[in-house]
Amino acid sequence: MPQVSLGRTGLRFSPGSAVTGSRKFTTAINALILAFLFGCAQLSWAQVPCCMVPEDEIEEGIEEGIEDNVESETEEDVEDQVEEEVEEEVANQVEGAVEETVEGNIEQEIEANIEDDVQASVEESIESGVEESIESGVENTVEDSVEQVVETAVEESVEDTVEVAVEDSVESTVEEGVEDSIEDTVEQGVESTVEVAVERQVEDQVEESVESSVEGSVEEAVATTIEDRLENEIDEILDEIENKFEVNEDRIQTAQWLVMAEPEAFDELAKKGYLFDNVTELPGMGLRLAEVAAPSTFEISEVRQGVVDVVGSERADVDLNHFYTAGSPIEHTVEGIAPRKAVPFPADVDDLGLRIGMIDSQVDTSHPALSRSSIESQSFVREDANTPAFHGTAIASIIAANGDDYQGLAPHARLYAAGVFEQDAERGEVASTVSLVRALDWLVTSGVDVVNVSLAGPPNRLLETALNRASQRGVLILAAAGNGGPVAKPKYPAAYPTVVAVTAVDTAGRAFRLANRGDYLDIAAPGVGMLHARAGGGYATSSGTSFAVPFATTAAARLRFLQPGTNVLENLYRSVQDLGAPGRDEIYGYGLLQPLTLVTSGR
Repeated sequence: MPQVSLGRTGLRFSPGSAVTGSRKFTTAINALILAFLFGCAQLSWAQVPCCMVPEDEIEEGIEEGIEDNVESETEEDVEDQVEEEVEEEVANQVEGAVEETVEGNIEQEIEANIEDDVQASVEESIESGVEESIESGVENTVEDSVEQVVETAVEESVEDTVEVAVEDSVESTVEEGVEDSIEDTVEQGVESTVEVAVERQVEDQVEESVESSVEGSVEEAVATTIEDRLENEIDEILDEIENKFEVNEDRIQTAQWLVMAEPEAFDELAKKGYLFDNVTELPGMGLRLAEVAAPSTFEISEVRQGVVDVVGSERADVDLNHFYTAGSPIEHTVEGIAPRKAVPFPADVDDLGLRIGMIDSQVDTSHPALSRSSIESQSFVREDANTPAFHGTAIASIIAANGDDYQGLAPHARLYAAGVFEQDAERGEVASTVSLVRALDWLVTSGVDVVNVSLAGPPNRLLETALNRASQRGVLILAAAGNGGPVAKPKYPAAYPTVVAVTAVDTAGRAFRLANRGDYLDIAAPGVGMLHARAGGGYATSSGTSFAVPFATTAAARLRFLQPGTNVLENLYRSVQDLGAPGRDEIYGYGLLQPLTLVTSGR
């Protein structure tokens, strides 16, 4: 609190420790006090002339009056002065604090904006840099990798090249390119941003580049090499297995091998020193067949590889001369079922000029049931061979017999009978691959619609190619499934995909007990206890899958005649009576043939 005192020099004012007064304020107070004292002195002397009031009393009174008056005035002035100074100090402090706060906020906002701009700029730069780096890296490395893969694929083994060379080369190249790009970019930018950008970019870029480049270039370049190598290796394996396990000398023409190809391929082989003594032209299929004597050191796989190396695997076939049999039909002593009673056919079949081919043994065209039939025969066995006629005569009579007491399924059909069987002292009735291929070519040239094949045996490359050529020329081939029993292996040519495999059933729809079974079977027809003409005269009753084929052959020929250009097999399979398990099965194929449900000439 301020203190006021009166000294010899006048009234003194002390603001204390809280407030310090100014000199101007102190001078004014002192002047006021002097004036007041002077006035009081005159007044006192005028009223009491005889005596003087003591100086102490005067001083005490003055001090009390002055203190009261001065105290109130001083407090007001001091309060005003303090208030002004406090307001000024507060204003200064607030202004400083506000300035600091504003500056801090502005500084933070500027820093945040700068960081965002810098981060966005860095991310954009990094993404652009990574993308350009990855694109250039992947393009260069994939191109180098593709060249290396192609060269390696041609020189090394196929499986190792494809599985190891391509994968290792592409992986290492991509990894190196990506790692280098990421390292350079991460050192200059933000690690987290680069990681995300690189992962996405690498995945997309690598997938697109590798798939398009490897699949487009490597696949196209290596595919041919792979196929050729694999095919050659598989051929060698199959040949080795065949030579060691499956080749039975009773089933092949020993000391002989066959080559079949287009004439141009033979010209190329001749230029390489291959000479062929016995050559047969096959104009119906556009091929040439050569028979070659095999030396004592003969290896079929080596011969095949030599031919393939010259003309390619797709242009020539090399195989052995296999033997085929008509099976051993079961003959019965009781009279069998006539063909027309076994399964009914539409009436129009009697008058249709169907063109049917058959590959079998010779046909006894002098038999009364066949003497008036339209049959053209051709033999494809050796001139001095003993040619049987039992089986061929039986099949021909079921198809086209036109006798007074015996009628075939299509008595007015034009039948082309190719004789391929000869009697062998050790093997019985057999047909060779050479005779089958030549017979098939003759039937294709003759313009038949369907071919009935009543024989079975092992697979053969030349036979398969000949069947494919015939199918491409619109000839439908139907063959016996085989009489080897339920557990026997598939028989050929029936098991080839271009051939319709026919199995046999009895009149009650039960499967023939010796019929082959398998997923290659297509259709079932009557083939048990069939009555047929016997070569030399008379009739006989036999059972077997070969006796079922004529029914399916005649039905197919009728459809071809009435509706050329339609899908004959689809119509045949759609008309069957399902037997056994629902749908196609390994016993009856699609089911039992039903000719009456097929379309007629007026529909």
